[in-house]
Amino acid sequence: MAGSMSRADLVADLKAGLQDAANVFTAAADGDFIRHLDASALDMGRVRPRTLLGEVTLVADQAAYAAPAGMLMFKSALWGMKRPLPWEKTWPGRLPTGRAVEGATARELHLAPPPDATQISVLGASYKFYYYAGHAISDTAASTTVQPGDRALLLLRAQAEAMKELAMRNSAKPVALRDGISGSPRNGTPSYLFEALMQQFDQQAVL
Repeated sequence: MAGSMSRADLVADLKAGLQDAANVFTAAADGDFIRHLDASALDMGRVRPRTLLGEVTLVADQAAYAAPAGMLMFKSALWGMKRPLPWEKTWPGRLPTGRAVEGATARELHLAPPPDATQISVLGASYKFYYYAGHAISDTAASTTVQPGDRALLLLRAQAEAMKELAMRNSAKPVALRDGISGSPRNGTPSYLFEALMQQFDQQAVL
C-alpha cells in the first residue's frame, strides 16, 4: 500500500527517491536499503525520542534489576511521585536515581541508593518508570515504531545514509575524475549531498 510504514514499501520509496543512485546498491534481498533504513530509524530517536513505560518489582537494598528489552536510557521515575512530605513520619527520605547500565550479560536498571525496606513499605514494590527505546523498521506497518507522520523524514534520513555510503565508496577512487564545468572532484558530490540532506533533515525535524 502506498504510504505504508512496512519495510517493503519503505524500501520501494527509498529506491525511487534515490533514482539512478539506487543502482549502485546491489546487495541481495535489498540488504543495502534495509541497512540505510535501519540506521535512519535509530537516528530518528535523536529527533523523535521514543518513550516507553517500564516496571520492576523492588527488593529491599537491591540496586540492579533486569532492564526492559530495548531500553537505551532511563528517563524518569513514576515511583514516589506521590509521597509523604518531609515533616510527616512516613517521609521516605532520598529516593533512588535510575540509570541504564551494561551488566555482565544484559542491560540493567540500576537504582542508587538502593531502595530500603521502609521506602518499599511506604511507596510500594512496583517501580514504574519511563525510558528511552530505539526506533525499528518492521515487515509490518503496525510494528514499525516510526510514526506515519514522520515517513518523509525517515526516507530523507535514509537518502542521506545512502549518500554517506556512496561518499565512502568513492573515496577510494582516483581524484582525477573531475566535473568538467566546475573543476571540482566528482567524488565530493555524495559527500556534499550527505551534508545537505542531513541539514534538511535536522531543519525539518523541528518544524
